[in-house]
Amino acid sequence: MELKSQEMRRLAPELDPLRIGTGWKPEDLSKVQVMIESTFGDSHPGSGHLDVLVEEVRKGVEAAGGHGARYYCTDICDGESQGTDGINFSLASREMIANMIEIHANATPFDAGVYLASCDKGMPANLMGLARVDIPAVVVPGGTMNAGPEMLTLEQLGMYSAKYQRGEIDEEKLNWAKCNACPSCGACSFIGTASTMQIMAEALGLALPGSALMPATSPDLLAYARQAGEQAVKLATMPHMKPSDIVTMDSFENAILVHAAISGSTNCLLHIPAVAHEFGIEITGDTFDRLHRGARYLLDVRPAGRWPAEVFYYAGGVPAIMEEIKEHLHLDVMTVTGKTLGENLEELKQNGFYERCGKWLADFNARYGVNVTKEDIIRPYDKAIGTDGSIAILKGNLAPEGAVIKHTACPKEMFKAVLRARPFDSEEECLDAVLKHKVQKGDAVFIRYEGPKGSGMPEMFYTSEAISSDKELGRSIALITDGRFSGASTGPVIGHCSPEAVDGGPIALVEEGDLIEIDVMERKLNIIGIHGVEKTPEEIDAVLKERRANWKPREPKYKKGVLRLFSAAATPSSPPTKRTPSAIAAMRWPRWRGSCRSFWKRPEGSPFGRAGA
Repeated sequence: MELKSQEMRRLAPELDPLRIGTGWKPEDLSKVQVMIESTFGDSHPGSGHLDVLVEEVRKGVEAAGGHGARYYCTDICDGESQGTDGINFSLASREMIANMIEIHANATPFDAGVYLASCDKGMPANLMGLARVDIPAVVVPGGTMNAGPEMLTLEQLGMYSAKYQRGEIDEEKLNWAKCNACPSCGACSFIGTASTMQIMAEALGLALPGSALMPATSPDLLAYARQAGEQAVKLATMPHMKPSDIVTMDSFENAILVHAAISGSTNCLLHIPAVAHEFGIEITGDTFDRLHRGARYLLDVRPAGRWPAEVFYYAGGVPAIMEEIKEHLHLDVMTVTGKTLGENLEELKQNGFYERCGKWLADFNARYGVNVTKEDIIRPYDKAIGTDGSIAILKGNLAPEGAVIKHTACPKEMFKAVLRARPFDSEEECLDAVLKHKVQKGDAVFIRYEGPKGSGMPEMFYTSEAISSDKELGRSIALITDGRFSGASTGPVIGHCSPEAVDGGPIALVEEGDLIEIDVMERKLNIIGIHGVEKTPEEIDAVLKERRANWKPREPKYKKGVLRLFSAAATPSSPPTKRTPSAIAAMRWPRWRGSCRSFWKRPEGSPFGRAGA
């Protein structure tokens, strides 16, 4: 089998001298050529350490007889931009990174790739990019940061900030939390979107077994990076080992069942369908809802649980989760090891993996003076924390195309409720009202015009934290939005309400005092009353029809730059076909055959998507 790189050398005579000028040795030119793509940069802790892992990958590539070339496209941090207009660029960055990976790989073809990322846009972007490029590939998750003193982790900062603004703690206590919440590099130490997507990479079979979400400071992670480099070279010479050969619908079903078991981030409903779309596979909100129903929720890790995310690896990581839900998984799916998932799980039992994890758990216990067991972190299947997954897709006349709630992080009191609508047209207005106690028990607080077309779909993190950190409001009101939430968010929060307000969805038509029905178990989200008076469904429809006739579309928020292009491209289109452009983040349900996102519709001259796709 001729290597792709060698064919390119014959076609482009300038290639050899240009690579020699870059530092390649003449003997490197005929080796297996591996693109090492990472989000390294000084942008945030999740990417600041990846250069170290890149060098370990290079060592592994060289040891296996290949040569590695480094490529970078730095991601941004939602935590750093939270509460500012900077967060509006977050989802757009996912598309840009995936686009750059495609450009890097196809401009100068490689024989294999290794992809390194840690965080919530970088990881899904790399998964999307590797699917587009479709050369033999291995993913290296960048790991998680350590917890700070008193097991402090970053998702608690929103609570500390809200308490400070309400006068419940002083500035000294707030500054203590700020200085200790991120003691090392790595993804934030809770099961937010970053951690969830690292786990998804392994669950899909694209990362080495046991490599997801280990502490970024662990020497084990360095060893995994070297092994990934070695494996990429091996894959380059093996037939039928491209990502499209490995990843199937069964792979995605495995990943979604793992998502249920870990109580993964709701943002996964934006990213997994987008990744699947690149493989020509349709994943919908209904797919998540179906697989989560009856699924066991096992992981007692923050934000829904007790422990920081570093203990996930100490308890055996993704393999340990899979062992507990083994009877529900497709064990015959292929993985980047060249073996099936079932074979990988059996091999880990034999090679000392779980014993190594146990030693790290003992060190953790000694560090914090606790006595945490593996079963405290990952519950046995028959002692699950919950038995109905972790998310639910709600539908009704308020969200005809769906909305999502993470019910494992929601107080039971809010599973079934009728609330009074308090609509706001921006997060800033809503947050101010919550912090100044202008929101009362029994309110359904709306934040709208924050969807993908409206504002780029930012996170409503500060408002959700302000609500959940208030002992009274956190169990008596709900937050409903066409925006999204941080993976760290807890409380009675419902996001991705679709159609979004900027498109004239029902969320744009809600008025003060309307009665809102929430029923998690029945999967309902409805307007059932007008200005405090219950009405029949027919009467509600008539009122909404009248309000829609009087509703006026807003001017586009962004009239230049990348967000103008992003918003313009965020339009519904047809369901996916093989190798069509990537999915955007917007949640879309029945109108597009159950699809839980809209697709990149490639306007004339748009840089998004792929020409000719």
